[in-house]
Amino acid sequence: MFTQAELGRSLSPARYDALIPKLRTDLLNAHFQLRHCKFPVIVIVSGADGAGKGELVHRLNEWLDPRGVGTHAFWDTSDEEKERPPYWRFWRALPARGRIGILFGSWYTEPIIRRVGHKLKRKPFEEELRQIVAFEHMLAAEGALILKLWLHLPKAAQKARLCKLERSNRIGPDDWKHFKHYDRFIKVCDHALRVTGRPDAPWHVIEATDRRHREHTAGRLLLDAITARLKAAANATPAQPAAATAPQPAAATAAPAVKSTVRRKRTVLDQVDLTQKLTNREYERQLKAAQSQLAKLAWAAREAKVSTMLVFEGWDAGGKGSAIRRVTQAMDPRLYRVVGIAAPTEEERAQHYLWRFWRHLPRAGNVLIFDRSWYGRVLVERVEGFATPEQWSRAYAEINDFEAQLAAPGNIVHKFWIHISPEEQLRRFKERQTVAYKQYKITDEDWRNREKWPVYLAAVNDMVTRCHTPAAPWTLVSGNDKKYARVQILRTLVERLEAVL
Repeated sequence: MFTQAELGRSLSPARYDALIPKLRTDLLNAHFQLRHCKFPVIVIVSGADGAGKGELVHRLNEWLDPRGVGTHAFWDTSDEEKERPPYWRFWRALPARGRIGILFGSWYTEPIIRRVGHKLKRKPFEEELRQIVAFEHMLAAEGALILKLWLHLPKAAQKARLCKLERSNRIGPDDWKHFKHYDRFIKVCDHALRVTGRPDAPWHVIEATDRRHREHTAGRLLLDAITARLKAAANATPAQPAAATAPQPAAATAAPAVKSTVRRKRTVLDQVDLTQKLTNREYERQLKAAQSQLAKLAWAAREAKVSTMLVFEGWDAGGKGSAIRRVTQAMDPRLYRVVGIAAPTEEERAQHYLWRFWRHLPRAGNVLIFDRSWYGRVLVERVEGFATPEQWSRAYAEINDFEAQLAAPGNIVHKFWIHISPEEQLRRFKERQTVAYKQYKITDEDWRNREKWPVYLAAVNDMVTRCHTPAAPWTLVSGNDKKYARVQILRTLVERLEAVL
């Protein structure tokens, strides 16, 4: 794959000076147009040591409008980053829609270096590449334009470049060490680029021996990519975005058909025994015992640096809030944080839908509780039409991969769906209307959602059956009796912690 970048291409100073002014003007104009578009541009700059990656990053920043570009360099992993899943550091750097993000180093760097240094065997390396492909495909599916630039140097050229950098005290601490393994680097990188170069995220190998050729080629590739996407966006039919921005009529017309189907079909929620109850005396005894165990285990998890991420979902008025309070009452406030998820903000809407959850991930040993979560993509967004069928259909696999990453370092991911009957929900709704201090809990939206119960039931069934995994299991909670539900959740959490610790 690298032979095409060893042809001795170069650009004379006169030719470079003649081409660059127009290139800069066109690139800047395209960048200005990008601001009004609903897709981000991710530029990955990778390649051989001494190939001029840093110089290229500086040049792109010089050519682009600094107000619409962000540059992130990934080198050593900080202590804060080590306490979270590996991709956390990359999610934080992703550009918002309408912006360009330049990544100097990326999710490719560590797997390649570890593989070259024999610290990562072939099978785990292939799994890392598979994860990269899935990650980039997920970003591209949500509209991201991904441009991957690989700067290549032949062996002799790299040696000469490193000698020059050494004379000017600009050599990197690992450059010569990596050069000793040049042939293996080429072999590993060639394989990595072939596996991860896909139509939605292709690699562009640039011959980097000549600076002017390198810069012009990279700038031209970026301009062509943005221009093509802008043209495609301009030619898109108005009906395509309308489905996402004005979904209500479609959802309303679809509901009756689903309703008649769901009534005849059993779901996983039919397995939940809603008759289970606890007396006040049993509840107090079992609650105290479970909370005592949880208090001890929470500190043990802290010592073991095992993070716990809990997801609470359920029907409106299902008792999520009161259940969460019984969990947090058992723990020292320094150990946990509760994140309530509502409609996304303007900042969050400018990012991939999983971005706002990645940013909240806890440091090692802490507990993070989501009051509603990323499952909004396959529940509310699906039912209300805020996500297209293509978007919510692929979200199941994206969510499973996300949760697998959260759990991979040995962390705990557990999800609770609090189930109640329609009759119990109606009783609680009416109670909220009549009790003064509960009236804030009931809204018109709650009543509208209740009318779509059968449609939500089908969505919940798909959510649980398709996203129940050993790494991130679902627990269906019997919620008609709030006391029973709280104890069931606490006991489940205690059992999970005991099994892991």
